[in-house]
Amino acid sequence: MTAGRIILTCGEPAGVGPELAPQALASGVDFAWMGDPRHLPAGTAFTEIAAPGDPVPAGHLAVLRHDFAAPAEPGRPDPANAAGVIDVIARAVDLAMSGRAAGICTLPISKQALKEGAGFAFPGHTEYLAHLAGDVPVVMMLASTTVDPPCRVVPATIHIPLQDVPAALTDAVLEQAIRITHAAMIRDFGIPAPRLAVAGLNPHAGEGGTMGRQETDWMVSLLARLRAEGFDLAGPLPADTMFHAPARARYDAAVCAYHDQALIPIKTLDFAGGVNVTLGLPFIRTSPDHGTAFDIAGQGIADPASTIAALRMARDMAAARA
Repeated sequence: MTAGRIILTCGEPAGVGPELAPQALASGVDFAWMGDPRHLPAGTAFTEIAAPGDPVPAGHLAVLRHDFAAPAEPGRPDPANAAGVIDVIARAVDLAMSGRAAGICTLPISKQALKEGAGFAFPGHTEYLAHLAGDVPVVMMLASTTVDPPCRVVPATIHIPLQDVPAALTDAVLEQAIRITHAAMIRDFGIPAPRLAVAGLNPHAGEGGTMGRQETDWMVSLLARLRAEGFDLAGPLPADTMFHAPARARYDAAVCAYHDQALIPIKTLDFAGGVNVTLGLPFIRTSPDHGTAFDIAGQGIADPASTIAALRMARDMAAARA
């Protein structure tokens, strides 16, 4: 394969990431893993490459070598390796932004380990990637891969306390989430006329103002203005009736008010097959929808389904952009 190969970043080497890479390769997905070969499971067949598109023997993991300060002990993150985790992400982004790779798929990091070991100043992967891309506005999408109709959700607000959501969910924040999602559905998912459903903030979407006034006070007028521009929008809708199969068939993605409103339905419908996608970046980025799983790291029991789904989605998104 040529420069179209996706880069799989190593993530936290003490987590399940290193064992997921060879499992994903066994599924037939083609990618290049970036990290320290010492962290791979014993017996992994790999070939070091100089560029993402360099050929490797059949059955070998293509490895873009990146030396770390220390070995990895499953379940016990080493602060000495924190800088290496961060540097791998930056290196992969550079290759993607320069066109030498088709995109990146990131294995899970430990934000606590990065903060304690390297003073990592970002809430997570997504914010760091947006910074590396030039501080561009982005949103997080969780997308299913095993349910039909698909479930794709975008929370307009993410990792903040629930009590802070009403103040954080402004018309500007919701508008940005809708615009980024709409553009990404066209560019990255090959849907020329996206249909978006927008959830209300309150129960029953406020029920005419009797259960909250955000919907009537500004959501209705925002959506009307965007419809006048040509956006196909439904809402604001009661979130509790948006996610059964007949409802999902009526839209391509749902923009939700807050984290759990978006993530509970997709994790219920497609826990193993969900993929985290960062929309708005100038390059493709996907990630499995799980964490480092320190409690099972090194035991060989980690489920590779989400990583495989994330790699396949990155490949499909690259094809859509091409």
